[in-house]
Amino acid sequence: MKAVRFTGKGGPEVVELAEVVAPRPARGEVLVRVRAAAMNRADLLQRRGLYPPPPGFREDIPGLELAGEIAELGEAVTGWKVGDQVMAIAAGEAQAELAVVHERMLLRVPAGMSLTDAGALPEAGLTAHDALFTIGGLRPGATVLVHAAGSGVATAALQIARAAGALTIGTSRTADKLEKARALGLDHGLLVGKEEPRFAEEVKKLTGRRGAAVILDFVGGAYASENVASLAPGGRIVVIGTMGGPKVQLDLGLLMRARGSIHGTVLRPRPLEEKIAATQAFGRDVLPLIAAGKVKPVVDAVLPAARAREAHERMEKNDSFGKIVLAF
Repeated sequence: MKAVRFTGKGGPEVVELAEVVAPRPARGEVLVRVRAAAMNRADLLQRRGLYPPPPGFREDIPGLELAGEIAELGEAVTGWKVGDQVMAIAAGEAQAELAVVHERMLLRVPAGMSLTDAGALPEAGLTAHDALFTIGGLRPGATVLVHAAGSGVATAALQIARAAGALTIGTSRTADKLEKARALGLDHGLLVGKEEPRFAEEVKKLTGRRGAAVILDFVGGAYASENVASLAPGGRIVVIGTMGGPKVQLDLGLLMRARGSIHGTVLRPRPLEEKIAATQAFGRDVLPLIAAGKVKPVVDAVLPAARAREAHERMEKNDSFGKIVLAF
């Protein structure tokens, strides 16, 4: 089979589409004929050698999500048949023509959804839902602050939060991304500068001085102090990424007075049962919203897998809005 492969650790120049040995499903697993696999920032980090996959997965084949048809059933698999259209998150090796997935990690592709759109949904959707509700404890009527409003996870989070009855505030360094995010349910967009970003005071004004109950942070770095200053009493900051750097200085007194908390999260290295639980919660809570048209995958571009190097270059420029999808 063909798969996206890294010839070494480095920039986009190490990305190629290569012939590799196809996997085989074990007991309780299925083999999926992958039709679409979206890109994630974790792929860029893995390419540089900064985010290796869990044990048992190849470091040179990236990919955290996929959509396609079941090609083969492993022993003892029930509830699925060859030809079923499915999507799933993966710990790695999803950017290939064939991929192995545990049967309980599968989600059925909603009726009428293309496999291209489905390939852009699992990682962003599960991460957003898990961060908002399982970790963030979001309640209807609360305020959610979502940074990097044009990212794949952010575009999913804005829609899911709005569908849950939350007030949504988003930040971006690009006015165009905020304008596009308004079509997804963004109530208030805040344009922030690259140097010394400030947004806490505006968040307080927009919320009658109360603040945000849940903050989804993909930036870290210079946003940390402003996040704490933006918290509502008892609010939670959920750190999903650190594009702006992992090192921060915080006023812990301010955090204590807000009775706030900071939580870090990643899906990839979690135990299988935790990922199954997150998948099933997403299927229960979000797939009905997708069927109703209240939540939609946001796709920035679809490129053939042979152009994976170009996809890496495009993502590194940080100009995309939504997901970049590789088609197999």
